[in-house]
Amino acid sequence: MRQDIHPEYRKVVFLDTSSDFKFLSGSTLESEETIEWEDGNTYPLIRVEISSASHPFYTGKQKADKVGGRVDRFKKKYNMS
Repeated sequence: MRQDIHPEYRKVVFLDTSSDFKFLSGSTLESEETIEWEDGNTYPLIRVEISSASHPFYTGKQKADKVGGRVDRFKKKYNMS
């Protein structure tokens, strides 16, 4: 591999801003913010809007908008049997 062309891969803390869920993972993202983790070390902090703690698919709060097919929706819309 060529030297000095790859971003630095390091451990960072991701913070889900909607649920205050934090997890430690590896990434090449950079951040000015830092946070002290449970192990006593300080890591860069990356804020994310959604994670497995707040995504409807993982939390089980997913809505089923498309119940039935096109014909069923048409019949329901026009009060047909």
